[in-house]
Amino acid sequence: MLRLAYQSDIGRVRAVNEDRAAVQEDLNGWTLAIVADGMGGHQAGDIASQMAVELIPLKVKSLDPNRSSEERQLKLKEAIEAANDNIFEFASGRENYHGMGTTVVAVLANDERAVVAHIGDSRVYRIHDGQIEQLTEDHSLVNELVKSGQITREEASHHPRRNVLTRALGTEPTIEVDVQEIGWGPGDLLLLCSDGLSSLVEPGQMLQTVKETDGLERKVDRLVQAALDAGGDDNVTVLLIENGPGSAVDDDGEAG
Repeated sequence: MLRLAYQSDIGRVRAVNEDRAAVQEDLNGWTLAIVADGMGGHQAGDIASQMAVELIPLKVKSLDPNRSSEERQLKLKEAIEAANDNIFEFASGRENYHGMGTTVVAVLANDERAVVAHIGDSRVYRIHDGQIEQLTEDHSLVNELVKSGQITREEASHHPRRNVLTRALGTEPTIEVDVQEIGWGPGDLLLLCSDGLSSLVEPGQMLQTVKETDGLERKVDRLVQAALDAGGDDNVTVLLIENGPGSAVDDDGEAG
């Protein structure tokens, strides 16, 4: 059985929390978890992220447990694309919301498999056998600069345009969603987060925090606190999925 806990914090600088998180259980043996980090003026970012976490589950609720891996991946991809259609149409018809959008990471998991889909720079990590692995690749300008060798990974963390995305949900009429399916087992963790965590807390520190802390809710709390201690210059959202005995959802903070 899967256990989940999540928390969203406004941080120490921002006036509005544009992050959202959501969980939907009992999808014929599968669980859906989503983190979205909105962007745009006039509080448009929080509208975009809220729409994302509300719209995506609507297209996943009819999941057939006998679907193939390819069908599951397509189902989640199509759900995110449908959300994009709705958000883009909403923003296009309202002058104040033109250009609004959001990142999305979504995980559809049971106790053996997990489908991971994302667009933007929110991330999913897998913690397995004492190691942490980033499963998603940031759709950001600085990541493109790192891949092309123009800047180093260290320089990317302080780059003045590190918040510029190359892909987002709702900003264009069509999108490209990265989707993969992985295997995982008892004792493994999946960590979904906005860049309010990943831009301030190194993966090694995330791993140590998780390893040194008892209780899933406490792990989430400590991860959020680590981002706040590092400056908290952005909204921070952390969602943990644990593959193990028992099943529960705990929301320790503001989440949509």
